[in-house]
Amino acid sequence: MIEISHLTFGYGKNKLFQDLSLSLKAGHIYGLLGKNGSGKSTLLKNITGLVFPWEGTCHVNGFVADKRFPAFLQELFFVPEEIYLPAITAKQFADSTAHFYPNFDNRQYTNMLAEFDVPADKLLTKLSFGQQKKVMIAFGLSANTSLLVMDEPTNGLDIPSKSQFRKIIAAALTENRCIIISTHQVRDLDNLIDSVLVLHERQIVLAQSLDEIAEKVSFGITTGTDYIYAEDGMGGMNAITLNTDGSYSKVDMELLFNAITGNNKTLTEILNKA
Repeated sequence: MIEISHLTFGYGKNKLFQDLSLSLKAGHIYGLLGKNGSGKSTLLKNITGLVFPWEGTCHVNGFVADKRFPAFLQELFFVPEEIYLPAITAKQFADSTAHFYPNFDNRQYTNMLAEFDVPADKLLTKLSFGQQKKVMIAFGLSANTSLLVMDEPTNGLDIPSKSQFRKIIAAALTENRCIIISTHQVRDLDNLIDSVLVLHERQIVLAQSLDEIAEKVSFGITTGTDYIYAEDGMGGMNAITLNTDGSYSKVDMELLFNAITGNNKTLTEILNKA
């Protein structure tokens, strides 16, 4: 689906990525995590062909991304962090845009707008930022592209809408579709993604499924000192420890993210060990 090879990119003299390589497959929901300013949005722009690499390549479905051929674009939908919509209704937006996407399902779009409680006949410019985001998410899902990329999609959504978003995205995944969601609000992706990518210090320092992570380390409360990383919590320390008995624990993505971006080299080495 996506093959990034030795990608180097930046703006002006500011280099954001250095020799970055990554392979993503269909049938997965990837969570792209990173601190603010780490380059998540820029990586997504490389994947969607909106910027040109300094060195290296990015192929999506066999196409060179920055060539932006029509056959590439019709299988890609990108929901950016900042959106600017015209003074038309959600229905008019679909009428004017859906023909670019051969697999667009208008009934699915209408049903999704109703599920999100967004009026289809109100000017988009009169909607709140959160409602505008919902329109774009609904359209992106209804386009039924093989690649759906969303940059900070939960920004502007209230708590009930975030829960609804997770349910809708999880239901939209098929074996032929790849979904990438970027966020710095780690808990927004809880119970949604199946694979995690951590962008830190110009590199993807972790790219694994949650099952692979859970096979190597465990997450839970500890009162001892035999841990790889820990933070104060209720009733003890929220800790990451070696999984020595083959048991399974739910991956605490916030704890994992804090450990990795806090430069816990031991954890990174354990997780990336073959």
